[in-house]
Amino acid sequence: MKILQVVPELNVGGVETGTVDLAKYLVRLGHKSVVVSAGGSLVKDLESAGSKHYMLAVNKKSIISMFKLVPVLAKIIKDEEIDIVHARSRVPAWIAYFACRSTSAVFITTCHGYYKKHIFSSPMGWAKRVIVLSNVIARHMIEDFAVPHDRIRLVPRSVDLERFKYLCPKEKRKETFNVGIIGRITPLKGHLHFIKAMARVSRAVPRLKIWIVGDAPLSKEAYKEELQVLVRRLGIWHCTEFLGTQRDIPGILAHLDLVVLATTTHEAFGRVIVEAQAAGVPVVATKVGGVIDIIEDGKNGLLVPPADHKSMADAILRIFNDLQLAQELAQHAYAKVKEKYNVELMVKNTLDVYRDALSNFKVLVIKLSSLGDIILSTAALRAIREKFMRNNFKISFLIGEEYKDILLRSPYIDELLVCELKNKDKGLAGLWSIGNILRKKNFDIVIDLQNNRASHILSYLSGSINRYGYDNKKFSFLLNHVIKDEKPLVDPVTHQFRILKMLGIDLLDNRLELWPFAEDIKAVDELLNAQWLSQIQKIVGINISASKRWSTKTWPLEYLISLCEELGLKDIRVVITGTEEDVPFANILVNSLKNTKIINACGKTSINELAVLIKKCNVFISADSSPLHIASAVGTPFIALFGPTDHRRHLPPGKNHIVINKDLNCSPCYKTKCRSKRCMEQISPAEVLAAVEKMLK
Repeated sequence: MKILQVVPELNVGGVETGTVDLAKYLVRLGHKSVVVSAGGSLVKDLESAGSKHYMLAVNKKSIISMFKLVPVLAKIIKDEEIDIVHARSRVPAWIAYFACRSTSAVFITTCHGYYKKHIFSSPMGWAKRVIVLSNVIARHMIEDFAVPHDRIRLVPRSVDLERFKYLCPKEKRKETFNVGIIGRITPLKGHLHFIKAMARVSRAVPRLKIWIVGDAPLSKEAYKEELQVLVRRLGIWHCTEFLGTQRDIPGILAHLDLVVLATTTHEAFGRVIVEAQAAGVPVVATKVGGVIDIIEDGKNGLLVPPADHKSMADAILRIFNDLQLAQELAQHAYAKVKEKYNVELMVKNTLDVYRDALSNFKVLVIKLSSLGDIILSTAALRAIREKFMRNNFKISFLIGEEYKDILLRSPYIDELLVCELKNKDKGLAGLWSIGNILRKKNFDIVIDLQNNRASHILSYLSGSINRYGYDNKKFSFLLNHVIKDEKPLVDPVTHQFRILKMLGIDLLDNRLELWPFAEDIKAVDELLNAQWLSQIQKIVGINISASKRWSTKTWPLEYLISLCEELGLKDIRVVITGTEEDVPFANILVNSLKNTKIINACGKTSINELAVLIKKCNVFISADSSPLHIASAVGTPFIALFGPTDHRRHLPPGKNHIVINKDLNCSPCYKTKCRSKRCMEQISPAEVLAAVEKMLK
């Protein structure tokens, strides 16, 4: 794998040390390691280990600077052919996130802190995998940043045991008792409380040495001076040393009898704890954040409340006065470090996260409506599943609420997402709300089979790097993989597969499918049995209209009456289908028949029940509407009546079908209203009857 880590700086610190440790092992294991930072004292160590370093100002909290660095980082990603971009802080995360969107690299973050709930911290939760150092940080990212649980990965910090020599407390305890605090000098690290605690300890320990390791950033110089004043005021200046930044932490720990972590806020992990434990140094720590994952109070360290210098002093004195306790704490701590916090385990777990991110992809297919078009998409769904079956791909399908039953049992999708664009999800606010849901799911690919303005907007709002669809000028600029919708005319399934062709998916099988429930079969059997239908009697189904909007597609009522009468004379049972809106029209048809008793199923079936009913028909007749697609999906021979629309563009696939249409000068016109309706009126009942007889033979 080719890994790029982005970190603000490479000076001494837990984040920086972890970055260098991982880079060294990546190179050792044969992976390519690249690091981008603003530079620092650890760059030489990094490069000497075989990792490549680019110096960029990824530490500046400037919107202009961050904006300028996005294309620069994207170029590095492309030039180095990076697979994974691993951001380890917030500014790098902003830059890396947008750089990854213009490349094929996978974006990953590690949360090294307990971030404030602020927009500036948000990109830490936008990654495909969010690595956390402790359970506390995991809960924080889930609850405060709405990161889905399945994107969180726990990988604690580690310690390189080759750098630290274990010395038991009995061997190190000399005349002086050396107590240290290691870390940046900032108020959050609790130095004030540590100094107050040490003032109390100094009264009971005559030969005490206090080591304050670490320095203050420029913005905290005044705080450092405040600490120095406090040390003098409390009378412990003579035994206190401000050692500043130290690179040789193992050397420091070799001379310490005790390490104190005095942090007052949530600590993401506490690297200094495991480093001290690796060196055999007992630890007293405040009970905050990820510290509780490391220390079991009284077993491998002592925990005290934060900002409580009296409790801290008591714990320090307890270890000073009980050398056997110090010995036991150190031994138990070292055993846990070897088991859970060694650098080899950290590298293994991190590589597992990388492999998981690369091999597990999420695909979103968008097809919101209409019924017939969704049925047409089943061929595409099957092909998508077959294409990605070799990897751990999860396929989700975004569909309108009224059509969800069609795909509830589809074996080709893993997740059905439902929206209501005409009701609760209406308007821009609704699209934004759906987009938030999609973005949290972190899709790698979006396939837009709907190809309208709403679907293009949702594709973009999903946050997916790869968005496929047609360049149709309906906000198609929001997609980044498009194909022109050009002539010649193609059938609807082929039309969808032109999009899939961009993903290397060819049209090999254009069959449509539906998956009714057992309850649907039972309901249709009861409906037909109530009509005294003979087992040997042939059934012809007729869909009596198209839709309320498309009145031009409807075959004249008198033609329907004539056809039904003729079929009845031939002892063929007729089943009429339609929606609840068609019920008045169906009642007129039924009441107009004199010698034929038909089965009226208008408004009496669900979508899946209609599929079962059409499957039982020997022949099905319909204008250009969704029941025609259902007939194709269930394998029933069908007769398609086309008038204002072009059958070359809308005819569903089928091995046994007949198309009847009239080649008029005005057709296909795609008009929803027409005074003459000649295209449908010129299709005679005799012509349709002949087609039925041909199919029945």
